[in-house]
Amino acid sequence: MRHYGIIGFPLLHSFSARYFNEKFATEKIDAEYSLYPIAETELDRIKEYIAHLDGMNVTFPYKQTVIPYLNRLDETAEAIGAVNVVYKKVGYNTDCLGFIESIRPLLRDYDHKALVLGTGGASKAACYGLRKLGVTPTLVSRHPQEGILGYTELNEEVMKAHTVIVNCTPLGMLPDVDSCPAIPYEFISERHLLFDCVYNPEETLFLRKGKAQGASIRNGMEMLVGQAKAAWRIWNEE
Repeated sequence: MRHYGIIGFPLLHSFSARYFNEKFATEKIDAEYSLYPIAETELDRIKEYIAHLDGMNVTFPYKQTVIPYLNRLDETAEAIGAVNVVYKKVGYNTDCLGFIESIRPLLRDYDHKALVLGTGGASKAACYGLRKLGVTPTLVSRHPQEGILGYTELNEEVMKAHTVIVNCTPLGMLPDVDSCPAIPYEFISERHLLFDCVYNPEETLFLRKGKAQGASIRNGMEMLVGQAKAAWRIWNEE
């Protein structure tokens, strides 16, 4: 039997586990996919899982933490600086592929600038994908610095200039469904596209607030399916 799994913390609800175990059952593959939550005090376990699993996914907050435990990164993961797939001690990033495939059909002629909320591994993949699509990303963080806006800087002018807004934070993810990024939703209009990397719940508070202002919305489910399919190809074809 082959063994696959995902590391992260917390791992209360995992799309990957459901997706891959259903795939194994449907295709009669002798394999299992398990959840491996790792607290910050247990980081040494990352090395153990890399060594013993046939393939591994990495999610929040370890997409950058995992890198020193690997022998090398592929070209995309190297460029992004974050890993969400591991195979034979090599790190890959399929988040960007899933993101590109999901958001590309929604982009319009005037979508040239995007606000990317958060600065973790998911935001790095989103920024990489946006640039590939000809959209210039600007990072937004609770800890602003040179080149990164703070949430208090998101005034009407900034919001109107950035018609794409991508949430790469875990805010709004089950069970914390009553939270959302602190952006000025009153400046969102029908010209905006709100993309949430969160997939559970299907419609987060971030998306609901944007929808109420007339914006187009998309959750992270298609992104997740796309990255999972790419991960499976890596585990079986590399």
